[in-house]
Amino acid sequence: MVNLGVLASGRGSNFQSIIDAIEEGSLRADIKVLITDKPDALAIDRAKRHGIKHIYLNPKEYDSKDAFFEAITEVLLNMQVELVILAGFMRIVGKPLIDAFPYKIMNIHPALLPSFPGLHGQKKAVQYGVKISGCTVHFVDEGIDTGPVIIQAAVPVSDDDTEESLSERILRLEHKIYPEAIRLFEQGRLSIQGRTVKIKSQRAQEAFLINPPIELH
Repeated sequence: MVNLGVLASGRGSNFQSIIDAIEEGSLRADIKVLITDKPDALAIDRAKRHGIKHIYLNPKEYDSKDAFFEAITEVLLNMQVELVILAGFMRIVGKPLIDAFPYKIMNIHPALLPSFPGLHGQKKAVQYGVKISGCTVHFVDEGIDTGPVIIQAAVPVSDDDTEESLSERILRLEHKIYPEAIRLFEQGRLSIQGRTVKIKSQRAQEAFLINPPIELH
């Protein structure tokens, strides 16, 4: 069992996928708290429906970015959180949180890193004309989507794809691989050697490497 703390800014669909995996019994985890930086984040409604403690912290009430993340860190430590999950948290994580949870903060990005980091990864993929895109779960460091890669899933990109259509297909894979990455952590199957995340037994990962939900003609 691993204690999770979730940070979200918006609708929290990945947050929901983690809740579902826990309630289905496929993930041994306990979500101790949801922290949002938006008072109207839809993720709060999800937390309420599932009896999860939720806290809104207003960044404008703090003197600096570090002070804001020190407050977040204090909440997480007080709740005995062991792994921090970013689920659509639209802020670059501050050093106080990274220092308190080294290689214990996960994020999911809608592109195959290191390609297309930052915002609008799906749009960048379509505009660049790539033939394969996907999503990446990675550990968080002080860069923007630069932390060690844990697991990735790939989808083909068709010539008529839009940002919206590609985003929809990628999101379905996000909902599969994020709970899987947490499961690997909970099972003690992840180790970091330099930039490489080693996974004991690759069988779980292999199922997500290529997932072609569309036909290419």
